[in-house]
Amino acid sequence: MPKISSVRPRLFNVPLDEVLVDAKHGDHTFFQLITTTITLDDGTEGTGYSYTGGKGGTAIKAMVRDDLAPFLVGREPDAIEDIYEKMLWHMHYVGRGGIASFAISTVDIALWDIRGKRSGQPLWQMAGGHGNTTKAYCGGIDLNFPLPKLLESIRGYLDAGFNGVKIKIGQPTLKEDVERIAAIRDLIGPDIAFAVDANYSMSQAQATEAAIAFRDFDLLWFEEPTIPDDYLAYARIADASGIPLAMGENFHIIEEFEHAARWSKLSYMQPDASNCGGVTGWLKAAKVCADNDIPVCSHGMQELHVSLMGSQPHAGWMEVHSFPIDRYTKRPLVVENHLAVAPDSPGTGVEFDWDKIADFEVF
Repeated sequence: MPKISSVRPRLFNVPLDEVLVDAKHGDHTFFQLITTTITLDDGTEGTGYSYTGGKGGTAIKAMVRDDLAPFLVGREPDAIEDIYEKMLWHMHYVGRGGIASFAISTVDIALWDIRGKRSGQPLWQMAGGHGNTTKAYCGGIDLNFPLPKLLESIRGYLDAGFNGVKIKIGQPTLKEDVERIAAIRDLIGPDIAFAVDANYSMSQAQATEAAIAFRDFDLLWFEEPTIPDDYLAYARIADASGIPLAMGENFHIIEEFEHAARWSKLSYMQPDASNCGGVTGWLKAAKVCADNDIPVCSHGMQELHVSLMGSQPHAGWMEVHSFPIDRYTKRPLVVENHLAVAPDSPGTGVEFDWDKIADFEVF
């Protein structure tokens, strides 16, 4: 059995075409791509990755380099779930969640890439095998867009073949948010799925008022209305408004998904493989969803999540994110008949074009 011979993390600051803004994180001018390439002593390679909105990438890279790489070299790569658990406990005291979960995600995804290449299987088959397509919507980071530009971006999503859209909310007044939501529903008609995302910028009282105001627009969901740690606030908002609620992108350990499933009365859960432990962590979160009759969705990272979402019989909607990672991979996302199609190549199916991102590397 071959063993891990090297673990190489890299960091890239990838510029965005324009400034993107949401209600809590401020301006995005670039995103960070953190990759980890694992090489076995027989020459087999696999690459995993994570991303950030522009902060923390240096720490993630350092944790892989200084803490995880020495721990991994010499191990056999096949026991991924066992390695995952060992990595969690290896970093538990200093990183229960947070940066450690991002770092572990890069390693775990790389190991799944190796597993697929060695077995000849694509990720959608390895992860569950239900299918290779999933419903998908475009999620804009567009709080700063004036209404004409916002509507133009929505038209672009529809023209690209999607039948679901999402916008950021959190304008200075609720009236402005409602006006933007009304304009979009008028544009897209009744048959396009439509979600909104507050990026946990509201108090429970503000979120409840907003949710009630949104009831006339047949929203797919109201995402992260308030801070994700307040699980019971979500239940109270859901009870008061009847609006479907979603969250999950800020959950980094499985216990957080379990707490939300138990207490928050969510209609959808949105694990992100880049920050909840990679493929292994995402599949654990998906099982929590299945056990609690909650459709599993995703956040960002569509080039990988398309395979995970397709693999699950209880999949909801996959987000197609505004960060253009697709531009730097060798297989941009494929959409057919409104469905995103997973790659059939062995491994994760995500292969970076290193030449295109070379100039963005941070040493």
